[in-house]
Amino acid sequence: MDAAEYELMYKAEDSHWWYRGMAAIMRAVLERRYARGQGLGILDAGCGTGGTMSWLSEYGRVVGLDFSAHALHYTRLRGHERVVQASVTEIPFAAGTFDLVVSLDVLYFMHVRDELALKEFSRVLVPGGRVLLRLPAYDWLRGAHDRKVSTAHRYTRKEAVEKLRRSGLTPEFMSYANTLLFPAVVVKRVLDRLLSAPPSSDLALDMKSLAPYLGSCLVLESHLIRKSPLPFGLSLVGLAQKPLFRNG
Repeated sequence: MDAAEYELMYKAEDSHWWYRGMAAIMRAVLERRYARGQGLGILDAGCGTGGTMSWLSEYGRVVGLDFSAHALHYTRLRGHERVVQASVTEIPFAAGTFDLVVSLDVLYFMHVRDELALKEFSRVLVPGGRVLLRLPAYDWLRGAHDRKVSTAHRYTRKEAVEKLRRSGLTPEFMSYANTLLFPAVVVKRVLDRLLSAPPSSDLALDMKSLAPYLGSCLVLESHLIRKSPLPFGLSLVGLAQKPLFRNG
């Protein structure tokens, strides 16, 4: 990813409506299986600038991993010292180290072999441990922002489920998210293509006047997703479990 994008992320993660709203959605998915204060051993695989580590710490002891030294610089600025620089496809921890591996918007990057990373997640999980996953949805939604942040691929629910299963993980819950804003973003992507918009980060857009409404949409979805999966959206979110016993 562009190094400048990490600075944007660091400045935005604590206050931007998207990060706050998606954190509410990811908490809702995680709390289908875990309560706060359970003391889990957690790996944030692709921790970026550390915003997710901050709220994950309510569920247990978190270790952050990222390939980018730029990202880890900002993670440490947040006060997170339990971090390692490594690839999600070569995780430097022994098998069965963690109760939970969290991977939020990581596997879609160029040069990341998604199924190899998923197999590594499974390896470092204890039997019965889980992966909390978020991915961008629908390859036909690729836009200028995807080029800016080095997106290699966007996923369908069926594809994500199949990749999890091939990697030895059992999908327990898989839903689309960012559903209420889906129509507006589809229109924006179409207009970007028609107008040949230059690559830019979605985080750089000035949408302060709409932020309360946009954030409320995501918070509403966090309540809906506790009850049932959503049928379409800009993202995929889910939980998958490592089997308690090896087949055969």
